[in-house]
Amino acid sequence: MSASEKIKKLPRNVWVVTATSLLTDISSEMIVYLVPLFLSNVLGVRTAIIGLIDGVAETTASLLKIYSGALSDKLGKRKWLTVLGYSLSTIAKPFLYIANAWGWILGVRFADRVGKGIRTAPRDALVADSIDSTQRGLAFGIHRAGDTLGAFLGLGLAAAIVGILQPQADTLTRSTFQLVILVSIIPAVLAVIVLALGARDVAKANPSARPTLSLAGFDSRFKTFLVIVVLFTLGNSSDSFIVLRGQERGLNVLQVMLMVMTFNFIYAILAGPLGALSDRIGRRRLILFGWLAYGLVYLGFAFSQTGWQVWALFGLYGIYYAATEGVAKALIADLVPESQRGTAYGLFAAAVGLTALPASLIAGVLWQGLGSWPGFGAPAPFVFGAAMSLLAGILFWRLVKA
Repeated sequence: MSASEKIKKLPRNVWVVTATSLLTDISSEMIVYLVPLFLSNVLGVRTAIIGLIDGVAETTASLLKIYSGALSDKLGKRKWLTVLGYSLSTIAKPFLYIANAWGWILGVRFADRVGKGIRTAPRDALVADSIDSTQRGLAFGIHRAGDTLGAFLGLGLAAAIVGILQPQADTLTRSTFQLVILVSIIPAVLAVIVLALGARDVAKANPSARPTLSLAGFDSRFKTFLVIVVLFTLGNSSDSFIVLRGQERGLNVLQVMLMVMTFNFIYAILAGPLGALSDRIGRRRLILFGWLAYGLVYLGFAFSQTGWQVWALFGLYGIYYAATEGVAKALIADLVPESQRGTAYGLFAAAVGLTALPASLIAGVLWQGLGSWPGFGAPAPFVFGAAMSLLAGILFWRLVKA
């Protein structure tokens, strides 16, 4: 069967979830890369606080990812938990318009991540339930491609607004940020409508008797993979630090937005093909390749001298995402039975999310220090990230066998 025929045969749920993610990311990505600039340029917040906000937002919501996945296993239904999660994130966004202190940003980011915590595991399980193993990598790759295309379009809209209001400005203004917030609400609402009307639950023969949050009964390779992902994520701090690195190396606000668009363009065009490639050559090889790419790019960020170098490296950073994000989720579906997939995706998301707080705190402190200590400077968090990716890659290669 040709690649085009395989794509045509993907079930309805894959396309509905992909469309929902596309619209959501148009909304979210209009905002997410402007938030660190707003905190730094408008509110004057230091990198340690920016790391704290990103870390707390991810970590405090992560336990919900475990429970919502387990609950979807118990109920045998994924759709309405997913709809609820997207709805909460949509409701939270307008409050960024009135934010005048970093506590407001933390609150909105927390509420948004609660929504993500509720929806992520049931959504991924819904995709996995809808497709057989021979096309699983393709399905998750298509989903990631749609998600990332949405990010590209959202960044394009945000860049257009920035280009019209402050084309040569080196720092972001409050009025520009507020207009972007207002425009971002529209695709967020459309995403919820598409999912609510379009998705269908996949019948499960044996729903779990109760939500179980235990690792007992899972394949040992899955449990080992979780531990290794935690180690990798300790060095994988928020991408906010890459945005700040680009600005620190001389990029203005519009150039930062175009830089992130380059990343998402490369991610979007490679996610589907690399996901399909994992169906043929194995998930393990693709993940190892992606982590190697990550380490090399992070070393590049550490030693970059100009803004265009950061821009080029951020584009190459899309290769890492394309090779690992959807492929890792397909690997999990390979390693666990259908009745435990919701729980497995919840545990995976929580492992990443719970590590986000120390990862981003470490990055912020390494960069600008804490209290009177000035830190090691901008290259430090990127050197640390490269070292952790090397350690994780070696352990994954040695301990998680095909």
